Amino acid sequence: MANVVLNENNPQTSNAKNRLSWLWSEYSVIIAFLIIFIAASIMNPRFIDMNNQLNILMQVSIIGIVALGMTIVMLSGGIDLSVGSVLVLVGVCTVLALNATGSILIAIVTALLVGSFAGFLNGLMVSKGRIASFIATLGMMAAARSIALYITEGGSISGKVTGFTAIANNNLGMIDYPIIIFFFMTALVYILMQKTRFGRYVYAIGSNEKAALLSAIRVNRVKIGVYSLAGLLVSVAAIIEASRLNSVSSSSTGVQYELDAITAVIIGGTRMTGGRGKIIGTFFGVLILGILNNMMNLMNVSPHLQGFVKGLIIIIAVVFQKKE
Repeated sequence: MANVVLNENNPQTSNAKNRLSWLWSEYSVIIAFLIIFIAASIMNPRFIDMNNQLNILMQVSIIGIVALGMTIVMLSGGIDLSVGSVLVLVGVCTVLALNATGSILIAIVTALLVGSFAGFLNGLMVSKGRIASFIATLGMMAAARSIALYITEGGSISGKVTGFTAIANNNLGMIDYPIIIFFFMTALVYILMQKTRFGRYVYAIGSNEKAALLSAIRVNRVKIGVYSLAGLLVSVAAIIEASRLNSVSSSSTGVQYELDAITAVIIGGTRMTGGRGKIIGTFFGVLILGILNNMMNLMNVSPHLQGFVKGLIIIIAVVFQKKE
């Protein structure tokens, strides 16, 4: 009789475990966000102040847009180490075009073209050149930063058209434009990756590139599109960055942005090997990173230790992914 009861209970226990396992695998980043948010609120009452919350969103908006592009690249099984350097190059070219023409529209178009072209070159090297994404984008990282340093002679360049600063420094009610742009870009990329054929192809390539090739997917074309799109998103972030300060420093702008973007993507649950991850996960990963940075600042943690914390988070996130 005891054996009968045991056998009847086992399926229920197994189903409960399966549900909990599914809940954690699908929503772990949201659960982690809620835990960290509550813990931060308890640790420091200033954290939940509305101005502080808006400040966090403002601080993560640029990295968040870059991280969206990084997510697409990593879903395809690659990585892009050049985002910070491409951002500064795009920023320099944007300000040069702005000062030369006096037109904000021409400056924005220039930014989008330069960033997309840099991404296109990355995609070309990875797909047609058969160069590992790590090496190809590492080369682009060095080249883009070097060109920016050469153009500005190692210094900074400032905009001469005052209206350009309105892009990053104006607001709609209480919400700054960069936050709105970040939310809008997140929605667009989410639709692209979840509702379109391109998104399905990216997941397929990241899961199994050979199988995708045998399924008549034009792998090289999709990869070029992936890196070009990542470059386009970097351009959007560069426009906001240049507008926010009305200047670009060739030596400091964009430094370690690739680390922040990769950290946010991995926290969001995207696998380094590709094929698994969600844009909404990256969105919450960016927010978690912003909360952690904000709490370290509120608690007067040394800026020199903040990089250590980010590195530790990456390692822990990867360990959890391997256990799934």
